Amino acid sequence: MKPHPIHTFHIPVMGLSYTVDTPLRVAHYGISSVVSITDDELLEKMRAFYSAQFSVPYKEIKQKFNDYRAKRITSYLNFMDKLVRDKVDAFKNELSGNREALEKYITTLPHASEFKKKLESLLHSGEHIKDSVKTYLDAFFLPGAIDVNVMTKVDKPHFDKDNTPLPVAFNDAHAAVRGFAQSNLNSSLVLSAGMNPRLYSYLETFSAFFPDAAGQLKKKIVLKVSDFRSAMIQGHFLAKKGLWVSEYRIESGLNCGGHAFATDGFLLGPILQEFKDKKHQLVTSAHELLSKALEIKKLPVPQDLLPLKITAQGGVGTAEEHAFLLSYYELDSVGWGSPFLLVPEATSVDQETRTLLKNAHEEDFYLSNISPLGVPFNSVKGVSNDFWKEKRIAENKAGSSCPKKLLALDTTYESSGLCTASKKYQDIKLKELESLRAQLTAADFQKRKNAVTVKACLCVGLANASYLENNMPVKGQQQGVVICPGPNLAYFDKEVSLAEMVQHIYGGTSVMTQENRPHFFIKELGMYTEHLQNEMASFSDNATATQIKKWSSFREHLLNGIAYYEQLFSEVTFFTTQRLTIYTALQHYKTVLTGIKFS
Repeated sequence: MKPHPIHTFHIPVMGLSYTVDTPLRVAHYGISSVVSITDDELLEKMRAFYSAQFSVPYKEIKQKFNDYRAKRITSYLNFMDKLVRDKVDAFKNELSGNREALEKYITTLPHASEFKKKLESLLHSGEHIKDSVKTYLDAFFLPGAIDVNVMTKVDKPHFDKDNTPLPVAFNDAHAAVRGFAQSNLNSSLVLSAGMNPRLYSYLETFSAFFPDAAGQLKKKIVLKVSDFRSAMIQGHFLAKKGLWVSEYRIESGLNCGGHAFATDGFLLGPILQEFKDKKHQLVTSAHELLSKALEIKKLPVPQDLLPLKITAQGGVGTAEEHAFLLSYYELDSVGWGSPFLLVPEATSVDQETRTLLKNAHEEDFYLSNISPLGVPFNSVKGVSNDFWKEKRIAENKAGSSCPKKLLALDTTYESSGLCTASKKYQDIKLKELESLRAQLTAADFQKRKNAVTVKACLCVGLANASYLENNMPVKGQQQGVVICPGPNLAYFDKEVSLAEMVQHIYGGTSVMTQENRPHFFIKELGMYTEHLQNEMASFSDNATATQIKKWSSFREHLLNGIAYYEQLFSEVTFFTTQRLTIYTALQHYKTVLTGIKFS
């Protein structure tokens, strides 16, 4: 027997900083999590911070060093890997030598897991408990994975002192991939935000992403996807290069935190059903392409199908929803993100922001336009970044100083790129707008101005929470904190311990006090219905035939999703106490959607 993952949930990446050190906090408990490796400056400062905490020698990797970005990422990941291994050894010794600690840990494990059952039997076996527990843990305890995330589109090019472009390998996302590939980690690269063929092709240059003679992968590839078609296209693209996708991480378009990549009305339930029905097709078609590519490259060709995991995340909030996804859709794991923002043991959040989150209500969570990427961004009212941004606008100093330039991707005015949240970019746009003032109504002028100045500096705002939590100096222009929780966090209203949250996931207790929380499928349906209505309301001119066709197709997909849910909830044995509420909500949204007029 091989050791298997201990838990049936994972903690997805959250922002730049919120899970930056989560593996150091939870991996020794067997909990997997994902670290953003976008901000090398943050990683370098966190390595310096933890080196002091653990009395480890530290030597700074400065920006003047060659390939400093990749080297910083590699150093931080290796540093975490070493600390996690040490913490795992210490934790196993604690469990084998402390009966109370072992009993407490057992209460946080999945009820049906063989790992839990075996530990319980050893606990009550009588003699030689310490030796038997230690022997079992050494053989079967699997630490949580230290996975990393790269947003594929955040791949800004770099230039030398003469403003000559550096090779593509020095682009931000490319350097991040290299930093991970050269690290000691045996874990996964989670690629999100869509397909970047040039970056995908770059993976070919690292042997660690190819299977060895035994079919094992040192570095695995995980793709965040929104539907089955996208998974097939991206998976085949990589397979043709001899690269295997080990996991497809399906994300609810509007019911997750971070950027909201809305689908064309396709709901999570039907999407998961298609993955369940066609998983074998996904595996076999990719394996055939993979084998041909590896043969051409004269690399080992796996004789057996390589493992493929299907996971999902977005809005899950109860033990029953968690168990339902695992059982009905046969998922390998479920992502629990935003609720862990209220677990100080798991995530890096400053106290002011954590207090704001626990006191926030449904109406405080909204989709904003603050992201320089031009993609809707989950936000919560009252974050400190809003205060500082509005203060600069009131003083006619709109925009950020843009110290990191990670999102300086707009090349309209400079070939090297500007961030749309930067003062330099906004000064240009506001000057252009001022020249049009006489031609615009006051309302239209203000609307256009707001569209420019609403953008926030995510590079700094999404990193500041870690600096503030750890009392590290925050240099430069005051940006405050930006945070991107999913709307599901509205139903969690208190800080809880890690053990309590894990027990909540598995049904041992409940940390929610809200009684009117909608089923997460229904919440997503409501958000998509509202999204369609807002899209139509924001269209000031007469809609074209193409636009009407798009809206009609969007509505049709939602209605098909409702029909799917009506059938689903009539068959499954889950959610019996919510059945009436669910059916009522489905009928409500069906009425709303069928009543929409497109002309």
